[in-house]
Amino acid sequence: MSNGIRKVKTSDLELKDRLVSIQRVTKVTKGGRTFSFSAIVVVGNEEGIVGYGLGKANEVTTAIAKGVEDAKKNLIKVPVLHGTIPHEQMAKYGGAKVFLKPASEGTGVKAGGAMRAVFESVGIKNVLAKSKGSSNPHNLVKATFTALLELRDAYTVSRQRSIALGKVFNG
Repeated sequence: MSNGIRKVKTSDLELKDRLVSIQRVTKVTKGGRTFSFSAIVVVGNEEGIVGYGLGKANEVTTAIAKGVEDAKKNLIKVPVLHGTIPHEQMAKYGGAKVFLKPASEGTGVKAGGAMRAVFESVGIKNVLAKSKGSSNPHNLVKATFTALLELRDAYTVSRQRSIALGKVFNG
């Protein structure tokens, strides 16, 4: 696609879902308070494909199910290189800022709650991540996805610049 978003087909994919956050929300009416639930869910196949979704319903299980269905509609492909990301990346969404840095083998996922769920779903085993600003899980997940979408591997860079793969590293 021309806008940089790498959409993925959901057929024949085995996706695992992770619940990032569940919130009880209240609507005040003339008759009293009405409670419902809002859930943000991340799904992925742990091999470079990941998506997130938001579900709202009167019951927790229904909200999670709606979130999973929404996440399956918003899948993206992320370049994973030897269990980590190809390069450093910063991104911002709302008040949440994230910084991602590749890590050597054996480091593990050094990231907070909402970001950790995204990395585990995408299949990144070694990464250093820092969240700055807002700790709102919705904005943190969206900022992490923005950063992952901006990642490019060497093959993609060489194709976009129309140069040989070796020249990407040697300048």
